[in-house]
Amino acid sequence: MPQSPHAQFDQTVLDMIEHSPIGAVPHTPAYRDAVERLYASHQVYADADHKDGHVTVHSLAKRPLFHANNLEQLTAGQIGAEALEPNAAIFDRYVQSLPETLRAKAESQRLRVVGRSIHHRKHHGASAAPFVHDAMHSLFLVPGAGVHPGLPGNYLYGSVFEVNPKITPSPWAVHIHDADDGAALLDAADLPAAVAKLQEVLESAPFHLSELAALGFRSN
Repeated sequence: MPQSPHAQFDQTVLDMIEHSPIGAVPHTPAYRDAVERLYASHQVYADADHKDGHVTVHSLAKRPLFHANNLEQLTAGQIGAEALEPNAAIFDRYVQSLPETLRAKAESQRLRVVGRSIHHRKHHGASAAPFVHDAMHSLFLVPGAGVHPGLPGNYLYGSVFEVNPKITPSPWAVHIHDADDGAALLDAADLPAAVAKLQEVLESAPFHLSELAALGFRSN
């Protein structure tokens, strides 16, 4: 197959973005066209940390993934979902991985990403307290982008969680979000299927949310 006439110039622009501290390129028509081609081929995403900047997939591939540190034990059946690393601790590790200049901005997203802690009401009365099943909700963060840029550090965030089985025939789900309203959603029949899909997501990072259609996700 003949090489695209733009290939050499696009590679030059890709290298320029890769080595720029703010992911910047000149604002000329030729450079804009090259950037558009790089976006279309999913080699470059909008940089969450620099206005009008870009970030390469190659650079994002070097960044760590964050999920419950004992997820493998859950998959192997060695622990129950209640023993998974808490979401707040996972988010803490993500924040600490960032440059100090980005940590305050990341912390401002904690409530959106981690959510509020669930507080159970104390049981009153003489009878024994009924068994309460706490639905699983486990956070993960991966480098990438969506319709909008990701969180500081160019991270998408998502969760594997248990849905109320009374309202859906698929009681488990995997959802992934950018920093705004972009999302990729997937329903799963059981916990093993949900965790297996999460493993596929982790192995596929970095990615654009639209690329997850290949793994069976739908857009919001």
